[in-house]
Amino acid sequence: MERGLERGLFASRWLMAPMYLGLVIALLMLTVIFLRELAYYVPQIMTLSPEKTILVVLTLIDLTLAANLLLIVMFSGYESFVSKFDFDAGADRPGWMGKVDFGGLKMKLIASIVAISAIHLLKKFMEIGDPATPMAGEDSLFWLTVIHMTFVLSGVLMALMDWLQARAAK
Repeated sequence: MERGLERGLFASRWLMAPMYLGLVIALLMLTVIFLRELAYYVPQIMTLSPEKTILVVLTLIDLTLAANLLLIVMFSGYESFVSKFDFDAGADRPGWMGKVDFGGLKMKLIASIVAISAIHLLKKFMEIGDPATPMAGEDSLFWLTVIHMTFVLSGVLMALMDWLQARAAK
């Protein structure tokens, strides 16, 4: 009975597979939005101000970072919690794939969140004084900064915990 329970628990990891497929759809959604933004702004390239161009580029970087984050979660999560990939991708296989454990995944996740938050905050700072994008007020910038710093502090604390855990294991 115990062996059957353990096999059932071990097999339940496959319940995560549909979630990773859902993340593939989310990646497709990000790709469509990226291409939509690109198609919208490329024809305007000769009339965009330098500030607006920087905001467009930051938006594209933001979408790319979110897509990278999805890939990291999909690949690392699948390999860590469901099953190893059974094919040889050869030179196309990312160097970190198969080597990122849960701690590494956690650090990549928080680093991506901090980067995305920083880009969003930078975009809001660049919109100050632009009459085309009225801001919600100084309170909005204050809270965006507080939230960003919370992400930064969380990342530092996670790194510190991982470092302390590694030192304790020695």
